[in-house]
Amino acid sequence: MVLAGLLAAPFLLYPVFLMKVLCFALFACAFNLLIGFGGLLSFGHAAFFGSAAYVTAHAVKVWGLPPELGILLGTAASAFLGLVFGGIAIRRQGIYFAMITLALSQMIFFLALQLPFTHGEDGIQGVPRGTLFGLFDLNNPMAMYYTVLAIFLIGFAIIWRAVHSPFGQVLKAIRENEPRAISLGYRTDRYKLVAFLLSATLAGLAGGTKAIVFQLASLTDVTWQMSGEVVLMTLLGGMGTMSGPVIGAALVVTLENYLAATSLPVPVVIGCIFVVCVLVFRRGIAGEIQARLGKKHGF
Repeated sequence: MVLAGLLAAPFLLYPVFLMKVLCFALFACAFNLLIGFGGLLSFGHAAFFGSAAYVTAHAVKVWGLPPELGILLGTAASAFLGLVFGGIAIRRQGIYFAMITLALSQMIFFLALQLPFTHGEDGIQGVPRGTLFGLFDLNNPMAMYYTVLAIFLIGFAIIWRAVHSPFGQVLKAIRENEPRAISLGYRTDRYKLVAFLLSATLAGLAGGTKAIVFQLASLTDVTWQMSGEVVLMTLLGGMGTMSGPVIGAALVVTLENYLAATSLPVPVVIGCIFVVCVLVFRRGIAGEIQARLGKKHGF
């Protein structure tokens, strides 16, 4: 039923709005894999999202690569960054881990500001959408929407499979009690590094796709505010649930989209909603509903 709704959605709502929701939903799901199932709070995920957007935009616009190769190249770049960042950060825990990821992310921000190919504050504009596999013209909004939907579903399926695998069970054990996991013989650093790498790769997939959708890669994609936004989406929707980040991303993007046309201060309104959710839905919207329904595996 959910899939049928997603397929029919562009006939009812503005496709670009839906594509933005899907890109940020995938970004939030990737982040949730790390914090919700691995217990690792990263404040630097914008680095993967934004760097993939820049690489994808440059590859498609300057090198003339087709969109599928541009997105793959951007995703590979974020995976490499994830391997480097993860190799450094997982040696620490708690607030030290979060601060290291934030510091590394700020380095990417300053590189994006200074490197010539990023065009500084102007960003890379006018990125051509091109033709997918030489068959589907992505300048058609419906073709672009179903491409983004397919990418989102693939990313979501990868996360679902990882969480419901022996790897995911060990990851949850590390989140709950890492010393006990070590005592059972698991090399926890390796599991955390793989989770970090997978999360960064999927965040890059979301960023590269977003660059093609909006034909733009800008500094906004690599700021610390973007890292904070994905934290907010995940907490609002429900950390540690499969559907929570999707709900959180849809809620935040919808509020930003529709409140922008009003005189209301958008950050203040979103902040108030976040406070209410923290007070009423302490597990997030999906987490609270899941707890009240008594389901074990989310919805």
